[in-house]
Amino acid sequence: MRKNYSKKYVLLCAFLMMSFMAFSQTGSIKGKVSDETNQPLPGATVTVDGTTIGSTTDPNGNYAINNVKAGTYTLSVKFIGYITIKKTVTVNGATVENFSLAPESKSLNEVVVIGYGTQRKKDLSGSITNVTAKDFQKGVITTPEQLIAGKVAGVSVISNSGAPGAGSKIRIRGGASLSASNDPLIVIDGVPLDNARNADGTSKISGVADPLSLINPNDIESFSVLKDASATAIYGNRASNGVILITTKKGKKGKPTVDFSSQFSVSKLGKEVSVLSADQLRDYVKANGTTAQQALLGTANTDWQKQIYQTAQTTDNNISVSGATKVLPYRVSAGYLNQEGILKTGSLRRFTGAINLSPSFFTDHLKVNLNVKGANVKQRFANQDAIGSAVSFNPTLPVYSGNNRFGGYYEWLDPSSVNGLKSLAPLNPLGLLEQRDDKSNVYRSIGNLTLDYKFHFLPELHANVNLGYDVSNGRGTVFVNDSAASGYKRYKDAAGVFHGGTNTQYKQLQSNKIFEGYLSYAKDIKDIKSHIDAVAGYSYQDFKTTTYNFPDVTADGTIVSKPVYPFDKPENRLISVYGRVNYIYDDKYILTGTVRRDGSSKFAPDRRYGTFPSAAFAWKMIQEDFLKGSKVLSDLKLRLGYGKTGQQDIGENYSYISYYNLSNNTAQYQLGDKFYNLYRPGGYYPNRTWEETTSANVGFDFGFADNRITGTIDYYHRKTTNLLNKISQPAGSNFSNEIVANIGDATSSGVEFNINADIIRSTDLTWSIGLNATYNQNKITKLTIAPDPSYAGSPTGGISGGTGQNIQINSVNYPRYSFYVYQQVYGADGKPLDGVFVDRNGDGVINDQDLYHYKSPDPKGYFGLTSNVNYKKWSAGFTARASVGNYAYNNVFSSTGTQRSIINPIGVINNGSTNVLQSGLTGNSDKNVLSDYYIQNASFIRMDNINVGYNFGKVFKNTGNLRLSANVQNVFVITKYKGVDPEIGTGIDNNLYPRPRTYVLGLNLSL
Repeated sequence: MRKNYSKKYVLLCAFLMMSFMAFSQTGSIKGKVSDETNQPLPGATVTVDGTTIGSTTDPNGNYAINNVKAGTYTLSVKFIGYITIKKTVTVNGATVENFSLAPESKSLNEVVVIGYGTQRKKDLSGSITNVTAKDFQKGVITTPEQLIAGKVAGVSVISNSGAPGAGSKIRIRGGASLSASNDPLIVIDGVPLDNARNADGTSKISGVADPLSLINPNDIESFSVLKDASATAIYGNRASNGVILITTKKGKKGKPTVDFSSQFSVSKLGKEVSVLSADQLRDYVKANGTTAQQALLGTANTDWQKQIYQTAQTTDNNISVSGATKVLPYRVSAGYLNQEGILKTGSLRRFTGAINLSPSFFTDHLKVNLNVKGANVKQRFANQDAIGSAVSFNPTLPVYSGNNRFGGYYEWLDPSSVNGLKSLAPLNPLGLLEQRDDKSNVYRSIGNLTLDYKFHFLPELHANVNLGYDVSNGRGTVFVNDSAASGYKRYKDAAGVFHGGTNTQYKQLQSNKIFEGYLSYAKDIKDIKSHIDAVAGYSYQDFKTTTYNFPDVTADGTIVSKPVYPFDKPENRLISVYGRVNYIYDDKYILTGTVRRDGSSKFAPDRRYGTFPSAAFAWKMIQEDFLKGSKVLSDLKLRLGYGKTGQQDIGENYSYISYYNLSNNTAQYQLGDKFYNLYRPGGYYPNRTWEETTSANVGFDFGFADNRITGTIDYYHRKTTNLLNKISQPAGSNFSNEIVANIGDATSSGVEFNINADIIRSTDLTWSIGLNATYNQNKITKLTIAPDPSYAGSPTGGISGGTGQNIQINSVNYPRYSFYVYQQVYGADGKPLDGVFVDRNGDGVINDQDLYHYKSPDPKGYFGLTSNVNYKKWSAGFTARASVGNYAYNNVFSSTGTQRSIINPIGVINNGSTNVLQSGLTGNSDKNVLSDYYIQNASFIRMDNINVGYNFGKVFKNTGNLRLSANVQNVFVITKYKGVDPEIGTGIDNNLYPRPRTYVLGLNLSL
């Protein structure tokens, strides 16, 4: 028995010892965490899943987890900005396991410029799109906004015309106003530009068609497009139409780099207006005209459109030097653009220069950034009246008359008139161009100095100062010689002598100065998994314009009239305070709050101040446990935003007080034996204020397949109040029987979708595509102080053909700028019945009560498609755009496509649109021009650009990267529209300057 007990005791002891050894056996896990370039990542966290055990890497990227029981575990490694990875390890003693982390998608980590700061794209809570240089439009780009045409969902960029420097109409989410500006606020390197434009959308800087034509696109680094109120409210009462932040190129640390680019292009007219040939016109007049009318036909065969258009050439050369000394990064650039217009005599020459200096002092505690950009634009404006004249001038007549009268150009004559010309007859198209010399010379400079000081005692806190300016000096002359038909014998002096022609001048100075001071704070609070950044500041901006008024002078210097005032000097100021707080918890949840309070001198003292708040929330759903490790989703974020913004560009600076004008000579008062002109007050509206827009936005950012496919989808709803509209005034209550007041409301909503995909991503071959789509609808909800069913609306959209005719109207419960027309009746053959319209109200009379709302120029949807392929040293790509649901009024058809417009009762024979052969309309009804027959579907697909390039690499021993490229702009358009071009910003096609087709060769050299 004792032996048995001894054996049992020994076995028990052995078992206990083995169990204790097994229980007490532990190990460690050590290793290094680095990035894809093998650089250490200090501060990365390494944890054992399912436990509380973990470690943080030291400055060298090393970590150690001790006292780990033997076994198999899953380790998770996290570092902000990098993809979290998991790895299974077996612990049996000392285990070494190294990790190499790959960065998250570069698109998610790219830094995006926002109002008064920057943020990583992944941390954005508002609807913001960033477009960088690699995504810009290719080809001959003369104004900055053309770089992003078709690139951003919700943004429409429509060129105003094909003229040099004409610029574009930019609309973000359709705009928010009816009669005030719909242009977004544009901020260049922290300097907000003056958004004010003339009523027709042209530049208020005298001497240029578009203010942005003075900015060299080659100097631009990126665009940030702020679309919803949570992103734009930081700009307060100028942000209802969105904000575009333009960042220009800056110097970078490293050895000096010289970049040179050169382009040569040839532009041609893509499509002519379809008009009758000389033979067709002769046949038409013989079939429909009298013997006397047939006698007005000539024997020539003149194509007037070929007479006024030309093949135009453009050269665009740019050079820049960038680099850094010890503490001074710098970039200096210069550019020269020489562009001819396809309409003869038109041209633009632009000289630009830019300097950027960005030194740091006191061990990077003080950062200084100096930007100075300057431009000189010399332009000759072609007389665009020649376009309409070329469409309507008789092709059976010659270009030249054979004598010296009217400069030798053939004109319609009437010996009984004072000047010998037939009244109301079109003028010689070539004469209109060549006998008018309209030149301008404009200087502009935009610059600022920013100081960013990081406090030593609190490095998270920065003090910032921004001193900026935007000044311009524009002047020009318009000379028409005294033999030109357009100004022949236009003035008769007191002695009875006639004088002709024009020799007038204009001059204008503008200045926009800004001071801003703000504090910014940013801190990671790791103990509570939080990050907070905030900004609070003050802004003062002053706008001044001095317009000099010159006498109306004939070609020989005779003064026709003198100005009432030698100059006009309107001025306004904007004073603001603003703040924003952004809070991120656990890199998952983002809260953003913004507020700005603006005071504008454009309004009466008791209505100058307004507050514009916004709030946003974002949820990085991809960071949640239920989506981590997904093999499909690589990014998913929800964004919610709401806010209020304003629009202060609603007219003149002092509309809240009466403006006095000197009466003309037909309204003089006699005192004794003398007659006096009196100053007369104009109407005013003391309660005028800014238009306000409240906006709600819901969006998702998504990514698939390790973010090879990324995109966004947004839904927005906006309501604009205080819209301007005309209202009647009781007799004796104002100095006008009609004023413009803040009484209207409107809503708009839409969906935006954007997707980018790397279809192929390999060493030698890459292929990426980008698609954006936008659906938008709008409706006017109020236009009068009280509901008034009898109020049809506010007419707009003037057209040629008749006196004072408008083709559009703004009415309650309809989209803005809806066409307001008669409903055409058609025959069995499908042709319109001459002068026959539907009696819509059934009263037996066709009158204004039978007009109805029919279609709108605003598209229901618009799209952009981009494709880029790179194969070894070759690259190719294209950009296309499409617009669906937009309609246009074909004013060319309505004004030239009837028998009456061709066989004119004033005693001339005009040319006309070939549409007259299909329609058979006589045009004898005064309602013809308001027929819905002329409202045409203007939906289109346009191939904006096709490009190909080859990179030769280093052409010298150790440097000299050379790239050659070729591209075609405005390649083709697919549309049902019967006019020259369906892309019409106003929806009214009235002989617009056509967009050319352009062929470009380019060279880029970096040294």
